[in-house]
Order: sequence, then structure tokens, then C-alpha cells
Amino acid sequence: MPFKTILTVTGTHRGDNDIKLATKLCEEVGAHLSVLAVALAAPPPIGDYAAPISDTWMEERRADLEQLEKRTAAVSHLLASSAISADITNAYAEIGWADEIIGRRARYADLTLIGPELLSDGTLKDKTIEGALFSSGKPMLLVPEGSKPTLQPRKVMIAWDSRVEASRAVREAIHMLTAADDVRLILVDPVEGESHQGAEPGADVATYLARHGAKVMVERLPSSGQSVAEVLKRHAADMSADLVVMGAYGHSRLRERLFGGVTKSILNDLSMPVFMAH
Repeated sequence: MPFKTILTVTGTHRGDNDIKLATKLCEEVGAHLSVLAVALAAPPPIGDYAAPISDTWMEERRADLEQLEKRTAAVSHLLASSAISADITNAYAEIGWADEIIGRRARYADLTLIGPELLSDGTLKDKTIEGALFSSGKPMLLVPEGSKPTLQPRKVMIAWDSRVEASRAVREAIHMLTAADDVRLILVDPVEGESHQGAEPGADVATYLARHGAKVMVERLPSSGQSVAEVLKRHAADMSADLVVMGAYGHSRLRERLFGGVTKSILNDLSMPVFMAH
């Protein structure tokens, strides 16, 4: 399905580079840009010292809200000067619930874009990634500093392991995969068998993609003592991939988000645009 609405998140102390990047991607595919400006609220004071510092806490909240309104107005002015269709909303979110708030907003977009500026913002970055992956049902695109993102990639690498998350990522990216010139389906240490990756690992999904018109090639790689994440990153660099498509693995336990090993390694060391779905 083509991307018709792209969401990006900005903080109150961020620059405009992520929004400009999102604007270019929207221009590339004719999409609407939705911006969510977020300020994270500090938790209220508790304990013996709560009363004396409650006035300070309230003043901090008033300052946060004022800064959020200023940021919203500035982004609105920036969007008004662009040629694309766009809107902006804002949220003053308690840290513990920020991922849910962002995730609910992401449900009304086809893709959440996380650009270099947001990737450098520790807490807001984490909350945005968690919300986009676990609370929206939609994919996200992570764009590290120095990369050249595009929603019309010519060379795409798929990290495939036959799990449902990888299947979801492939389905969400299908229109990009069918338009690409070179799609590599990469399996690291694949295991044969019906309960694993089939009699011929990668063949079933390659056939599925070929029926959609994708120019796909299956490559089965040994890890040779390296981590799966390292093998994937090295191969993506070797083939000069414009985009990596992969499933994001993890689960929720109470309010804690836990990511699988490969997902965490990729998120912690991005070198090129990565398209993820959960």
C-alpha cells in the first residue's frame, strides 16, 4: 500500500531538520505530512519534600506548556511555507504514558519517520520507537545521520527469518520492494524444516515476492562466529543498500518494553535507513 500519510515526532528543543527531511519524503511520494510536537512531563514530587517543591513543579509544567505552544507555532509556520499538505498537533505527555500517546497518533498514519534529530534525543526517541512499534500497528522508518533516505529505493535488503514480524515488514514494504531494481533476501544461519524455515529456506517468500513482480534474490549466509546483526549490517553495506527491511522483535511486560537481540543491536548502531514493523 502506498504511503499517503507520514508521521514525524518533534520535541520542544529540537531543530527543523527532521521535519524538512519528512517534507522531502512526502514530496517524493505525494504524501500528507503529520507532525506531533511532544513535551515530556516530569512526574509529580512525592514523599516528605513534596509540599515545599510542588510550586516549583507547577512552574516547570507551565514553562513546558509555554515552550510546547511556541514549538507548535514555529512548526506550523514552517509547514505553511511548504508545498505539501500537512498538519500539526501537540501533546504534553507524562513520561510513563508517552509511548501510548505517540502510538495512538501513529495509528492514523501509514508510516512513522524517526529522523537523525529525534534519534539523538534519548527519552523521546525511546518513547517514539516503542509507541510506533507496539501501539500503532504501523511500520516505522529510522533514518540515521549521514544517510540518504528514500521511499523509492533501488536496492533493498530484507533481513528474513520466517517469523511473523519479518512477514509483516515485507507486506508493509511491498510496494517499495516491487518497484526496486534489486531485492536481496538475506537469511543468516537458516534452519531447514517445516517447523523452521522450510525445505529450502527463503524460497517460499521469494516466490511470494516474485508473484508481486519483485526482482528478488535469496542469499543464505553463515554467521561464522559473528552476531546476526553484524552479518546483516556488513552485507547491507557491501551491497550499498538504500534500505533495510526487517521485523522488530520484542514484547511488553507491564510498562517495560523489551527488544530482541538483533533488533536492539540494529537500533543501537544504525548506519543506513531501516524500515521496521512489529
